[in-house]
Amino acid sequence: MIETIADLFHRGGWVMYLLVPLSIVALTLIVERLWFWWRTNNIRSFTRYQHVARHLRAGEHAAAQQLVARDRSVYGRLVSSMLEENASDAVVTEAVENQRPRMERFMPTLNTFITAAPMLGIIGTVTGIIASFNVLSEADVVTDPSKLGGGIAEALLTTVVGLVVALVVLFPYNAFSAQIDRTLGRMEALVAAYRTGVAE
Repeated sequence: MIETIADLFHRGGWVMYLLVPLSIVALTLIVERLWFWWRTNNIRSFTRYQHVARHLRAGEHAAAQQLVARDRSVYGRLVSSMLEENASDAVVTEAVENQRPRMERFMPTLNTFITAAPMLGIIGTVTGIIASFNVLSEADVVTDPSKLGGGIAEALLTTVVGLVVALVVLFPYNAFSAQIDRTLGRMEALVAAYRTGVAE
């Protein structure tokens, strides 16, 4: 296994030393985001969210506050902020925006990886082709095809690895974007429920 990985690095050239660490960082961030969204929008959290919204709609602020007392999710912190302060439009907007960085954490980084990985793969393709042409330019006739194989292998490997890294990051990134939209919608519903309870 170790020899296979070492051979992969050797064949892929210097670009592989950028792509592999990039993929490891990307996977680490994806796991962190999966854990965050699982805690935020699991079934138990959704059930609590529904109960809180019901209490807010009925104007039962004490019951709602009790439900979110130990809730450190974006929903719990939003409701706590609205109940602890005089929730004017400015306060509500600020409370929602204060939670946005938690939801969008690492999203710009993952988006950068989606763009950068294929570009690094293309760089590897170019350097591999250049290496092959250098072999051709050094001799009138190439008697050993393996001399060309190194550059071709580098070109193909880096292209494939770059595309794979981008695809591996792309699907979770889109899923996380959907979670952000869903969560913002629920937060708006909590705000509307609070305003309904106050109006009554």
